[in-house]
Amino acid sequence: MLGGRSWESWIAEYSESHQHPLNRLTHTFGIPIIMLSLPVLVATIVWHRLLWVGVGLFCFGWLLQFVGHAIEGKPPEFLKDWRFLLVGSRWWAAKMRGKP
Repeated sequence: MLGGRSWESWIAEYSESHQHPLNRLTHTFGIPIIMLSLPVLVATIVWHRLLWVGVGLFCFGWLLQFVGHAIEGKPPEFLKDWRFLLVGSRWWAAKMRGKP
């Protein structure tokens, strides 16, 4: 699935297109908001009232991502390879550990 590349290689490429401080900031908040929205959306199977909370979180997280890319002046990496959708959360975790 990783195309013979390490996670570190994917994260390094992802980091290259996320250099502007405001883009990094929008991703720092947008990625965990999107990740939070996913279990909330799954929970709507049981608690239907959470639907709009989950949808709102998901949309707001992605809005932050696209605003960041507009500021950066570069398209999101996932447009060239869908696997970057998985790399974003790894990038965020590495950032929280002080790596990228």
